[in-house]
Amino acid sequence: MSIAFNNSYSRLPTAFYETVSPKPVSEPETIACNHELAEELGIDPKWLDSKEALQILAGNRVPDGAAPLAMAYCGHQFGNLVPQLGDGRAILLGEVIDRNGERRDLQLKGSGRTPFSRGGDGRSALGPVLREYLVSEAMAALGVPTTRALAAVASGDRVHRETIEPGGVLARVARSHIRVGTFEWFAIRNDSENLQRLADYVIDRLYPESRETSNPYLTLLEQVLKRQARLMAQWMSFGFIHGVMNTDNTNLSGETIDYGPCAFMDAYHPAKKFSSIDHGGRYAYGNQATIAHWNLARLAETLLPLLADDRDAATDLANDALTTFRPIHQGELQQRFTAKIGLAGEEEESWELAQSLLTTMAETGADFTLTFRHLTAMMSSGDDEPFRQCFKDSPAIGPWLRSWKQRISRQDPTDPAATMRQANPIFIPRNHRIEAVIRAAYVGDYGPFHQLNHLLKHPFDEQPALEEYEAAPRPNEVVAATFCGT
Repeated sequence: MSIAFNNSYSRLPTAFYETVSPKPVSEPETIACNHELAEELGIDPKWLDSKEALQILAGNRVPDGAAPLAMAYCGHQFGNLVPQLGDGRAILLGEVIDRNGERRDLQLKGSGRTPFSRGGDGRSALGPVLREYLVSEAMAALGVPTTRALAAVASGDRVHRETIEPGGVLARVARSHIRVGTFEWFAIRNDSENLQRLADYVIDRLYPESRETSNPYLTLLEQVLKRQARLMAQWMSFGFIHGVMNTDNTNLSGETIDYGPCAFMDAYHPAKKFSSIDHGGRYAYGNQATIAHWNLARLAETLLPLLADDRDAATDLANDALTTFRPIHQGELQQRFTAKIGLAGEEEESWELAQSLLTTMAETGADFTLTFRHLTAMMSSGDDEPFRQCFKDSPAIGPWLRSWKQRISRQDPTDPAATMRQANPIFIPRNHRIEAVIRAAYVGDYGPFHQLNHLLKHPFDEQPALEEYEAAPRPNEVVAATFCGT
């Protein structure tokens, strides 16, 4: 046995979870194993390819030392409180201590019904499994905090969604699966004892430095705010749209979690959305920081009893903490976008140039990734034509380009190209490419999946043999909406 479990969540009171085992699948088949991640977790990569591992990763066998459970939580979904959610198609097998000494969850998604399934089958179609594997690993390669994919397994079973589809199971790894909705679960039940127990657990596991401060629970809130503010800036700097930023998808660890109706933008616009159920654009690209702040205000509400004995004093402390979100986010956003154009983020002129470029991109439908890619390439080639072509011959880009060149000439340090290469990926998991991978997988061809997965491990590197993956979708390839795996 190659997984050394060291479980802690299962030792919390049973109000935190329901004990449940994964449900076996009929004919499991390994599609992909993440050997590099296995090494991080202290799992033998060779064992990961074994028949024993397949049975465990498919949910057909509960390994020794595991403590399988479905976590309890609720959440605000599209602004409305749903008092009971919980893991309806995911089961936490247990935790491991990785090679850096950090605790990591190992969870199976699509592993069968739980007490929180609310009438669902607890399964996942293969498409969402492959999507989450590709996008979460691409995010990791981009340097964005995220859950990780340890393995993707085809179940051999069929699941019923809009159509009948092949099923799959994803083995997911996270620093924690505790969400804002986990705190809401106890707050709406007026369970102050377990609320404090949860906060203490999160501090000890994720923010131990908070314990040394005069008000550990306030410091916890401040640290979560900081991580989420930075995470939103990272998402936006790569054109990423989460799609369903409910409080049950806001992770206390600061990791991106639940890649359902998500997407990286092709044509840029701040109002861009992809989720098929987000009719009002609540979770559009440009709203993501605002929604994260709103979600964290719900977290702050749950923590009020722990912040101070007096309700008004606690509210003042929470509100003061919440005011730190926007400056942190704005500072990180400014730094990242000015780096994308090769300039220093602290200068107002640099930020104005970045904003002006984004405005022109939105007006002309310029491709988000290609625009910055061609601007970066222009630094070494001197050819500005590919960059200009992104804007459909818009006259607005000429004056911007002149202003940018003048500003670049005054830039210190003198090698802005290096900054730009580190800020602007060449390859992202474009939606039309993912859809092509899924179509091929549904007829038994996993070659496109493996090629795209390999490509995305090195998003900032030139890969001439695969340069066709840089291209934006043709009109007939554009994916206008994405869907939740349920």
